[in-house]
Amino acid sequence: MRVFKDVPLRVLAIYAHPDDAEISCGGTIATWAKANSIIRLVVCTLGDKGAHNRSLLSTSEKIKLRAEEADRSAHHMGVKELVALGYPDGEVSNDLELRKKLAAQIRDHRPDVLLCPDPTTVFFGSGFFNHRDHREIGMACLDAAFPAARLDGYFPDSLPAHAVQMALLSATNTPDVIVDIASGLSEKIEAVAMHSSQVEYGELWLGQALSNRAEEAARGSKLRYAESFRMVQGGG
Repeated sequence: MRVFKDVPLRVLAIYAHPDDAEISCGGTIATWAKANSIIRLVVCTLGDKGAHNRSLLSTSEKIKLRAEEADRSAHHMGVKELVALGYPDGEVSNDLELRKKLAAQIRDHRPDVLLCPDPTTVFFGSGFFNHRDHREIGMACLDAAFPAARLDGYFPDSLPAHAVQMALLSATNTPDVIVDIASGLSEKIEAVAMHSSQVEYGELWLGQALSNRAEEAARGSKLRYAESFRMVQGGG
């Protein structure tokens, strides 16, 4: 497993639900933000259908709560800008409309590195299988990066084309790089905990679980804490 040591100048993270980026790559975001990366986070859905112990809340109250949690959490990680696309949970698809929106985000922010879910991850061993929204968003991100955002012929009424040189795919079954998150783990844990509507077993359990996961990702390297990704070069 190779250690990814570069600190990209501009990063675009695109995830489905309000807490996905924090869980998947919050340590990387926080670490890079401390090193002056300019990071934009795009959250595609409202998170309107997921909230533990919030059954008495109306849908509009859930949406408001999750948006507030996302805003606090993104700021805590060092994200410069949070963009919410506003799709209802479970209703996002890799269609032309979504690809146009994501290509516009890529062309506007012009990232060196794209962070997004690995769309090929369907099963995590025999333990559980992946959320449809994660898979749809992951593939839409890659399709938006190439060919859509890169070639002028796609969405010519949009911004100037931009070539994403690299994507780091999280929640992957085939990781090949890790990022040292020793300096960003505490921010990750705190950011995830800010999504209190999603914390089912308490913050103490959460912190231990995320620390254990980071130690497991770093196993076999000289690092103490890491997040793992599948690295893919820009399309061509």
